Amino acid sequence: MGVAENLTAIRKDIPGHVTLVAVTKTKPVEMILEAYRTGHRDFGENRAQDLMWKREKLPDDIRWHMVGHLQSNKVKFLAPFVHMIHGVDSLKLLKMIQKEAQGNSRVIDVLLQVHIAQEETKFGFSADELHDLVQSLDLSQISHVRIRGLMGMATFTEDDVQVRKEFRFLKELFDRMKQSAFAGRDDFNQLSMGMSGDYRLAVEEGSTMVRIGSLIFGSRNQ
Repeated sequence: MGVAENLTAIRKDIPGHVTLVAVTKTKPVEMILEAYRTGHRDFGENRAQDLMWKREKLPDDIRWHMVGHLQSNKVKFLAPFVHMIHGVDSLKLLKMIQKEAQGNSRVIDVLLQVHIAQEETKFGFSADELHDLVQSLDLSQISHVRIRGLMGMATFTEDDVQVRKEFRFLKELFDRMKQSAFAGRDDFNQLSMGMSGDYRLAVEEGSTMVRIGSLIFGSRNQ
């Protein structure tokens, strides 16, 4: 099947309230346009340089999501246009997004990344670090950043029990924060978890946003 058919099949497989971010990592403009022509508008990149380059080559109404690890010194390049930054994993990065968003007279939507996997290589706050951050955070100090929710990546394993446990932990964390630090904030409503190999489990455990690349565009760099 081609890109359009893959995209249609996945859309049918996920509930209407779940946002599908098509991750275009290493994929050429032509393949992204094939997805765009189906009406899809949410696309994600994991490297700032690639996101900037593709944004120049593709239609202006695409909503670009930065889904990979973002270095503070790259924020200034994305701040004028990025739709959402998924991987905010430090206070330093949060403050830099605030600075650059203010400079561009924008409010940038972000997700706080939580480390839920067993692998040490993944980024993100621990549950305790997240708690400390939101307790210390004066939301009026980040008036140009809107914290929309949480993001996490499960362990890369075929053990569905392990993956489901990690997603469930993140959902419980999200619910606790929604009832405490973000009580009364209707815009704290996004839980980004689930990729090509585990998105069905993620949706079952409460995900509102899935990041899917290889199931749409193929696993090989074309």
